Amino acid sequence: MLIFKLPDSDSFYTIENSQEKLVSFVSFDTKTVLDFKGSIKEISKKEIEEQNISPKSKSSLIEIGKETQESYALKISQAKDFIEKNELKKLVLSRRKLLMYLDIDSEKKLSLTKSFLKFCDSYPSAFCYLFEKNGEIWMGGFSEILGKFDKRNNSFETMSVAGTLPLDENWTDKEIEEQKAVTEYIQSILRKFSSNLKVSSTKDLISGNIKHLKTDFSAEISPESLDKIISELHPTPAVCGFPKELCAQGIKSIEHFNREFYAGYIKVETEDFIYYFVNLRCASFFKNYAFLFVGGGITLKSDAQKEWEETELKSLAIQNNLIFE
Repeated sequence: MLIFKLPDSDSFYTIENSQEKLVSFVSFDTKTVLDFKGSIKEISKKEIEEQNISPKSKSSLIEIGKETQESYALKISQAKDFIEKNELKKLVLSRRKLLMYLDIDSEKKLSLTKSFLKFCDSYPSAFCYLFEKNGEIWMGGFSEILGKFDKRNNSFETMSVAGTLPLDENWTDKEIEEQKAVTEYIQSILRKFSSNLKVSSTKDLISGNIKHLKTDFSAEISPESLDKIISELHPTPAVCGFPKELCAQGIKSIEHFNREFYAGYIKVETEDFIYYFVNLRCASFFKNYAFLFVGGGITLKSDAQKEWEETELKSLAIQNNLIFE
């Protein structure tokens, strides 16, 4: 079962059985690909609410471990050592925040479908999804596009999004440098595949209670290059760091958990477009708890307290939209 909404759209869609492969979820390490085969059809809010999605009892993954501010600060310190040792600009660290439902209200049950609809209302310009497959339940929503290909004119669009602050704070060198590294990386890739690359000025991207810095790119490419571009773009410095192979090794040695679909991407193919969305604000759900996946770019200027606060702020994107009844 899959329900999703495209950015800036009021329509909801699901997948009806057929052999066509139209939506795929790709894990961060690209080793897991979850395909939803079928034709895309519209679904009403009422039909969504009537779907019965209830999480299984518990995770079959590694044991539950609460990430504390102290343990996260230690990881940030390790990340800084790794950055310094390898002369990197940044490394992206993620957290898997444990949310126990009993902490919220033991008398009520989580309604995933109503939570999803509320989440969509909170993020109208985001791609939002809820799926249940092979015993797994995930929900997420984000405005970040890894790529958008227009089949009608072969135009390709992408964006560099990095740096995070609460809405009322001013950008510092730390966020500006972080976003600039992502922009330069994407520019260098697209120049290999297109001679007419257009790059926008850098603007604020408002996302609920936080903002990011964003630069847009557009280029004409050959359809045959599309898969190659996506494989070169993923994972971008915004979710990994650069150079990505080295940073991916660092992430594995410091994080000690599987990111699964977090920071992977979702491919959605419609009649005219092929979208690739970065799977950022997302969570996996179980009977009594959920894992909320969040992260942030670590540089030598990073402050452990501020990084913790940033990830807490990001986790509210899903937490504040959960409905218990």
